[in-house]
Amino acid sequence: MTEVLVERHVEEPLTDWDLAAMSEKGSSCLELHRVHWYRSLLSADGRDLICHFAAADVESVRTVVRSQGPLRGKIWSCSSRDAAGVTNDELSRANVLASWSFEQPVALEELQSIDTSVTVCLQNHRVRFLRSIIAADCRRVICLCLAADAESVRIALRDAERPVERVWAFRQFHP
Repeated sequence: MTEVLVERHVEEPLTDWDLAAMSEKGSSCLELHRVHWYRSLLSADGRDLICHFAAADVESVRTVVRSQGPLRGKIWSCSSRDAAGVTNDELSRANVLASWSFEQPVALEELQSIDTSVTVCLQNHRVRFLRSIIAADCRRVICLCLAADAESVRIALRDAERPVERVWAFRQFHP
């Protein structure tokens, strides 16, 4: 199975109702194409949505997503890596996303060194990286964090001198 992320940005904010309708509309298509939905993350302002799936290939996910209308966003294969000792309960409480994009692929060892170098700053601001999701081409990384708020994550990463592309609070939805 291939892990796949779908990133969308919409002009009209999505509501919990919109996500429930999308889930209901797509459930039979998910089964038909053997796509497993792990979770969706909706930004606090409702304009950004990330959905995490597993499927035989990226095209299966693309087909499911298109069944709900035109796709405005990105679909990419990835792998996920949990921090040591993370429990499902902690993962279900993740509430802030931090993302990075790189012009050139980044070696996994370099990503691990980033994790190590920010540990003290994260602890100082009571931020915990729970899961890293790494694009197959190693040019994009998303981290799910557990923190008091998005600003705590921004400050911790700034103090660690790790420029970040975006940081936003989210609500989780999953089956």
